[in-house]
Amino acid sequence: MKTTSRLGNALVDLIDKTRKVDFLGPLALRIYLAPIFILAGWHKLSALEDTSYYFGEYLGLPAPMLMALLAGLAEFVGGIALVLGIGLRLMVIPMMVTMAVAAGTAHWENGWHALPETTLTVPWEWRTDLIDGAQERKDIVKSLLKEHGNYSWLTKTGGVTILKNGIEFAATYFIMLLMLLFSGAGRYSSLDYWIARRYRTARRESGR
Repeated sequence: MKTTSRLGNALVDLIDKTRKVDFLGPLALRIYLAPIFILAGWHKLSALEDTSYYFGEYLGLPAPMLMALLAGLAEFVGGIALVLGIGLRLMVIPMMVTMAVAAGTAHWENGWHALPETTLTVPWEWRTDLIDGAQERKDIVKSLLKEHGNYSWLTKTGGVTILKNGIEFAATYFIMLLMLLFSGAGRYSSLDYWIARRYRTARRESGR
Protein backbone atom coordinates (compact mmCIF):
# COMPACT_ATOMS: atom_id res chain seq x y z
CA MET A 1 0.00 0.00 0.00
CA LYS A 2 2.82 2.41 0.92
CA THR A 3 4.65 1.52 -2.29
CA THR A 4 1.53 2.31 -4.32
CA SER A 5 1.13 5.61 -2.48
CA ARG A 6 4.75 6.57 -3.11
CA LEU A 7 4.43 5.72 -6.79
CA GLY A 8 1.23 7.76 -7.00
CA ASN A 9 2.86 10.76 -5.34
CA ALA A 10 5.91 10.46 -7.59
CA LEU A 11 3.67 10.40 -10.64
CA VAL A 12 1.77 13.48 -9.47
CA ASP A 13 5.05 15.28 -8.78
CA LEU A 14 6.27 14.40 -12.27
CA ILE A 15 3.07 15.70 -13.85
CA ASP A 16 3.31 18.88 -11.76
CA LYS A 17 6.72 19.57 -13.32
CA THR A 18 5.00 20.00 -16.71
CA ARG A 19 3.66 23.31 -15.41
CA LYS A 20 7.03 24.78 -16.35
CA VAL A 21 5.93 24.48 -19.99
CA ASP A 22 2.21 25.13 -19.49
CA PHE A 23 2.43 27.91 -22.09
CA LEU A 24 2.57 25.22 -24.79
CA GLY A 25 -1.14 24.46 -24.41
CA PRO A 26 -2.42 27.98 -25.19
CA LEU A 27 0.26 28.36 -27.86
CA ALA A 28 -0.90 25.18 -29.61
CA LEU A 29 -4.52 26.36 -29.54
CA ARG A 30 -3.51 29.73 -30.97
CA ILE A 31 -1.45 28.21 -33.79
CA TYR A 32 -4.27 25.81 -34.64
CA LEU A 33 -7.05 28.39 -34.64
CA ALA A 34 -5.30 31.43 -36.13
CA PRO A 35 -5.24 30.44 -39.84
CA ILE A 36 -8.82 29.16 -39.65
CA PHE A 37 -10.15 32.49 -38.38
CA ILE A 38 -7.89 34.70 -40.50
CA LEU A 39 -8.98 32.96 -43.70
CA ALA A 40 -12.65 32.85 -42.70
CA GLY A 41 -12.62 36.54 -41.81
CA TRP A 42 -10.76 37.53 -44.97
CA HIS A 43 -13.21 35.62 -47.17
CA LYS A 44 -16.12 37.44 -45.55
CA LEU A 45 -14.53 40.88 -45.79
CA SER A 46 -13.26 40.45 -49.36
CA ALA A 47 -16.72 39.38 -50.55
CA LEU A 48 -18.80 41.55 -48.24
CA GLU A 49 -21.75 41.90 -50.62
CA ASP A 50 -22.04 38.14 -51.08
CA THR A 51 -21.60 37.54 -47.36
CA SER A 52 -24.30 40.05 -46.44
CA TYR A 53 -26.65 38.54 -49.03
CA TYR A 54 -26.13 35.08 -47.51
CA PHE A 55 -26.63 36.44 -43.98
CA GLY A 56 -29.84 38.19 -44.94
CA GLU A 57 -31.48 35.86 -47.47
CA TYR A 58 -30.41 32.46 -46.16
CA LEU A 59 -29.82 32.99 -42.45
CA GLY A 60 -32.45 35.70 -41.92
CA LEU A 61 -30.15 37.89 -39.83
CA PRO A 62 -31.10 41.55 -39.26
CA ALA A 63 -28.84 44.28 -40.69
CA PRO A 64 -26.98 41.70 -42.79
CA MET A 65 -24.31 44.08 -44.07
CA LEU A 66 -23.42 45.17 -40.53
CA MET A 67 -23.50 41.58 -39.29
CA ALA A 68 -21.25 40.46 -42.14
CA LEU A 69 -18.78 43.25 -41.41
CA LEU A 70 -18.72 42.53 -37.68
CA ALA A 71 -18.32 38.78 -38.20
CA GLY A 72 -15.53 39.28 -40.72
CA LEU A 73 -13.68 41.72 -38.48
CA ALA A 74 -14.09 39.53 -35.40
CA GLU A 75 -12.61 36.56 -37.24
CA PHE A 76 -9.85 38.39 -39.13
CA VAL A 77 -8.67 40.69 -36.33
CA GLY A 78 -9.19 37.92 -33.81
CA GLY A 79 -7.05 35.59 -35.90
CA ILE A 80 -4.23 38.13 -35.90
CA ALA A 81 -4.63 38.50 -32.13
CA LEU A 82 -4.23 34.71 -31.88
CA VAL A 83 -0.96 34.85 -33.82
CA LEU A 84 0.50 37.67 -31.73
CA GLY A 85 -1.12 36.73 -28.44
CA ILE A 86 -2.23 40.31 -27.83
CA GLY A 87 -5.49 41.41 -26.24
CA LEU A 88 -6.52 37.79 -26.52
CA ARG A 89 -8.90 37.42 -23.60
CA LEU A 90 -10.83 40.41 -24.93
CA MET A 91 -10.73 39.38 -28.59
CA VAL A 92 -11.98 35.84 -28.07
CA ILE A 93 -15.33 37.17 -26.81
CA PRO A 94 -16.59 38.48 -30.20
CA MET A 95 -15.09 35.40 -31.83
CA MET A 96 -17.11 33.17 -29.49
CA VAL A 97 -20.23 35.21 -30.24
CA THR A 98 -19.60 34.70 -33.97
CA MET A 99 -19.29 30.93 -33.46
CA ALA A 100 -22.46 30.85 -31.37
CA VAL A 101 -24.40 32.79 -34.02
CA ALA A 102 -23.04 30.52 -36.77
CA ALA A 103 -24.03 27.41 -34.82
CA GLY A 104 -27.50 28.74 -34.06
CA THR A 105 -28.33 30.03 -37.55
CA ALA A 106 -26.33 28.24 -40.25
CA HIS A 107 -25.85 24.81 -38.67
CA TRP A 108 -28.32 24.10 -35.87
CA GLU A 109 -31.05 22.56 -38.01
CA ASN A 110 -28.48 20.07 -39.33
CA GLY A 111 -27.74 18.61 -35.90
CA TRP A 112 -24.32 18.01 -34.39
CA HIS A 113 -22.13 16.10 -36.83
CA ALA A 114 -20.41 17.88 -39.71
CA LEU A 115 -20.36 14.61 -41.65
CA PRO A 116 -23.06 11.90 -41.64
CA GLU A 117 -21.28 9.56 -39.22
CA THR A 118 -22.98 6.19 -39.09
CA THR A 119 -21.29 5.55 -35.74
CA LEU A 120 -22.25 8.52 -33.60
CA THR A 121 -19.35 10.12 -31.76
CA VAL A 122 -21.64 11.94 -29.31
CA PRO A 123 -24.89 10.81 -27.66
CA TRP A 124 -26.68 14.12 -28.24
CA GLU A 125 -26.98 14.03 -32.03
CA TRP A 126 -30.57 15.22 -32.64
CA ARG A 127 -30.76 14.84 -36.41
CA THR A 128 -30.13 11.14 -36.98
CA ASP A 129 -32.74 11.35 -39.74
CA LEU A 130 -30.31 13.46 -41.77
CA ILE A 131 -27.63 10.82 -41.27
CA ASP A 132 -29.89 8.12 -42.69
CA GLY A 133 -30.87 10.36 -45.61
CA ALA A 134 -27.24 11.30 -46.30
CA GLN A 135 -26.17 7.65 -46.33
CA GLU A 136 -28.91 6.81 -48.81
CA ARG A 137 -27.82 9.62 -51.13
CA LYS A 138 -24.16 8.70 -50.68
CA ASP A 139 -24.88 5.15 -51.84
CA ILE A 140 -26.70 6.49 -54.89
CA VAL A 141 -23.83 8.87 -55.75
CA LYS A 142 -21.31 6.05 -55.41
CA SER A 143 -23.32 3.73 -57.64
CA LEU A 144 -23.64 6.45 -60.30
CA LEU A 145 -19.92 7.18 -60.20
CA LYS A 146 -19.05 3.50 -60.44
CA GLU A 147 -21.39 3.05 -63.37
CA HIS A 148 -20.56 6.19 -65.35
CA GLY A 149 -17.14 7.34 -64.10
CA ASN A 150 -13.65 6.23 -63.22
CA TYR A 151 -14.45 5.58 -59.57
CA SER A 152 -10.95 4.46 -58.53
CA TRP A 153 -9.48 7.70 -59.91
CA LEU A 154 -12.22 9.89 -58.44
CA THR A 155 -11.68 8.46 -54.95
CA LYS A 156 -7.89 8.15 -55.09
CA THR A 157 -7.37 11.15 -52.79
CA GLY A 158 -10.39 10.57 -50.55
CA GLY A 159 -13.73 8.82 -50.33
CA VAL A 160 -17.07 10.22 -51.41
CA THR A 161 -19.24 11.70 -48.68
CA ILE A 162 -22.25 13.97 -48.19
CA LEU A 163 -21.79 17.08 -46.07
CA LYS A 164 -24.22 17.14 -43.16
CA ASN A 165 -22.96 20.55 -41.98
CA GLY A 166 -23.96 20.36 -38.32
CA ILE A 167 -22.66 22.55 -35.50
CA GLU A 168 -19.67 20.30 -34.69
CA PHE A 169 -16.90 22.60 -35.95
CA ALA A 170 -18.48 25.81 -34.65
CA ALA A 171 -19.02 24.23 -31.22
CA THR A 172 -15.48 22.85 -31.15
CA TYR A 173 -13.97 26.24 -31.99
CA PHE A 174 -16.21 27.86 -29.35
CA ILE A 175 -14.89 25.47 -26.69
CA MET A 176 -11.27 26.07 -27.74
CA LEU A 177 -11.81 29.83 -27.57
CA LEU A 178 -13.48 29.43 -24.17
CA MET A 179 -10.33 27.73 -22.93
CA LEU A 180 -8.24 30.67 -24.15
CA LEU A 181 -10.64 33.09 -22.47
CA PHE A 182 -9.81 31.55 -19.11
CA SER A 183 -6.14 30.68 -19.67
CA GLY A 184 -5.06 33.71 -21.65
CA ALA A 185 -2.47 33.60 -24.43
CA GLY A 186 0.13 31.88 -22.28
CA ARG A 187 3.54 32.78 -20.92
CA TYR A 188 6.61 33.70 -22.95
CA SER A 189 5.06 33.20 -26.40
CA SER A 190 2.57 36.08 -26.30
CA LEU A 191 2.74 39.86 -26.33
CA ASP A 192 0.12 39.89 -23.57
CA TYR A 193 2.62 38.19 -21.25
CA TRP A 194 5.50 40.58 -21.97
CA ILE A 195 3.31 43.69 -21.83
CA ALA A 196 1.83 42.60 -18.51
CA ARG A 197 5.27 41.74 -17.16
CA ARG A 198 6.67 45.11 -18.16
CA TYR A 199 3.65 46.92 -16.71
CA ARG A 200 3.87 45.06 -13.39
CA THR A 201 7.61 45.77 -13.16
CA ALA A 202 7.07 49.47 -13.85
CA ARG A 203 4.24 49.62 -11.30
CA ARG A 204 6.35 47.97 -8.62
CA GLU A 205 9.22 50.36 -9.27
CA SER A 206 6.95 53.41 -9.16
CA GLY A 207 5.50 52.26 -5.86
CA ARG A 208 8.88 52.23 -4.17
